[in-house]
Amino acid sequence: MWKKSFMFTSKEHSRKGIMATILGVISLMSLVYITWYSYKNAGKVPLQYGAVAFLTMIFAFVGIVLGVLSKSDRDKFYFFSYLGIVLNVLVLAALSVFLYAGAYA
Repeated sequence: MWKKSFMFTSKEHSRKGIMATILGVISLMSLVYITWYSYKNAGKVPLQYGAVAFLTMIFAFVGIVLGVLSKSDRDKFYFFSYLGIVLNVLVLAALSVFLYAGAYA
């Protein structure tokens, strides 16, 4: 006979991890937006796009810090912590590539 077993837990997702993921999604969407419209306008973009890129970088740094801090919480699920860290590192890597390409292209 098969024994049915259920595992009940009081774990929940970390609020810091969820916030890190939200910041990562906002940063990634903003970066895709300014990249797409920069490509569409053949590189002629207003100064506000640079400000958006700067805010995206700040959001990404804050998201990484929140993701790492949420990883240190005990008795929590860590899915959003890892997802937030990955998204924010991806945004910072893309911004680094854009800045490098803009400086040396």
